[in-house]
Amino acid sequence: MDDEVVLKAPLFATMEPDETRKLFESMAKVSLTRGEVLFHEGEPGDRLYVIARGKIKLGRRAPDGRENLLSVLGPGEMFGELSLFDPGPRTATASAVSDALLFELHNKQLVEWVGEHPVVSTHLLRALAQRLRRTNDTLADLVFSDVPGRVAKALLDLAHRFGEQTADGVRVAHDLTQEELAQLVGASRETVNKALADFTSRGWVRREGRAVVLLDMDRLERRAR
Repeated sequence: MDDEVVLKAPLFATMEPDETRKLFESMAKVSLTRGEVLFHEGEPGDRLYVIARGKIKLGRRAPDGRENLLSVLGPGEMFGELSLFDPGPRTATASAVSDALLFELHNKQLVEWVGEHPVVSTHLLRALAQRLRRTNDTLADLVFSDVPGRVAKALLDLAHRFGEQTADGVRVAHDLTQEELAQLVGASRETVNKALADFTSRGWVRREGRAVVLLDMDRLERRAR
């Protein structure tokens, strides 16, 4: 099951089954418990990771101690590929939002593999471009959207990637604390909680600890615009 999830990553796109299996078997397993740090911002970046189970958050810390959550990644997604094209220090800290299982590929192995299979670099670049596009959208939202709009958009994005359809709506087990959700939106915890309370009173969402059920996707989509 884990290998099926990992093989959905862009790294393996268009590869032949025997080549895919060979590369996958060369990757090492990494297990993390919730809250455990995989690497810190500023450390040398020398390997790529693909998530098999659980969720990983990528974040940065300001000199004054404030934290910003850049993204939350889940099964089938990868990170660390930037080190292939621009070797240098890690640009973010990666830690486990929930218990997680990752597969890692050392930079040297990755460079050799791309040399033998040049088409792989195209898929890695596409993955980086998609991440850059999401970053640009996030920056635009911070400038042009209010906090409730950003909360609605974040919930919809999490639902698209981690949601499960239920009889009531789409249940999203995001595994984030209130503080982490606020960091993802780029606002204070109090302001984000106020927006969620408003959505709840309107019947758009139902909160369930570190999960939320989206009851009215249409209203949330309109609020996110």
